[in-house]
Amino acid sequence: MVRVMVVDDHPIWREGVARDLEERGVEVVATAPDGAAAVRIARAVRPDVVLMDLQLPELSGAEATAQVREALPDTQVLVLSASAEQGDVLGAVRAGATGYLTKSAAMEELVDAIGRTAEGQAVFSPGLAGLVLGEYRRRETEAPDEPQLTPRETEVLRLVAKGLTARAIAARLTLSHRTVENHVQNSLRKLQLTNRVELTRYAIERGLDVDE
Repeated sequence: MVRVMVVDDHPIWREGVARDLEERGVEVVATAPDGAAAVRIARAVRPDVVLMDLQLPELSGAEATAQVREALPDTQVLVLSASAEQGDVLGAVRAGATGYLTKSAAMEELVDAIGRTAEGQAVFSPGLAGLVLGEYRRRETEAPDEPQLTPRETEVLRLVAKGLTARAIAARLTLSHRTVENHVQNSLRKLQLTNRVELTRYAIERGLDVDE
C-alpha cells in the first residue's frame, strides 16, 4: 500500500481528498496545511508520495517540494494544483516534482497517478507532459538568455543573500510575507534554481550580498 501525505491549505479540500483516497485503499499517513508544515511532517512520517498543492502559506509548494526532495530522496512529490500555467508546471518540475495533475482530475485518475508516482514514473495531466517535454527540448537547442530580474526581485535577492528570513525582508521592505515569497519564487524560476541555498550562492557569486 502506498503511503501518502496530502498538503493543501484549504481544510475541506484537504480532508476530502484524504478521505476519498483512503476509501480507495490509499494509506494517508498525514496531512499538512502549509509548506513549512509539509516539510516538517514529511521528515517525520517519510511518506512514499507527497500530494502537494502549489499555492501555500508559509512556504510555497515549489519550495516545499525542493526541501522534501532534498531531505527525503526516496519520497516522490506529485503536484495537485488548480493551475495549469506553464511557469507553475515547469517550476514544480525543476523543484523536483515527479508529476503534475490539475485539480480537475477524476479521483480514479489521481489514485492511478499516485501509484505510478510511487514507482518513480512521471505523471502529468493531458497536455502538460508535452509542455514540459517541449520546454526541455527548446532549452537544449537554444542558447539561454541572461535572466532578467525586476528591481524588486533583485532587492529581495540581495536581502536573501544577507541571510534575512522572508518575514524580516517583508518588514524591511514594507511588503507582505506572501509577496516576498512570490518574488523569491519568481527569481528561482527565472534563474532555473531550486531552493534558497542555490539562490544565495548565486547572489553571493555576483556580489549582491555587498551593500552598494
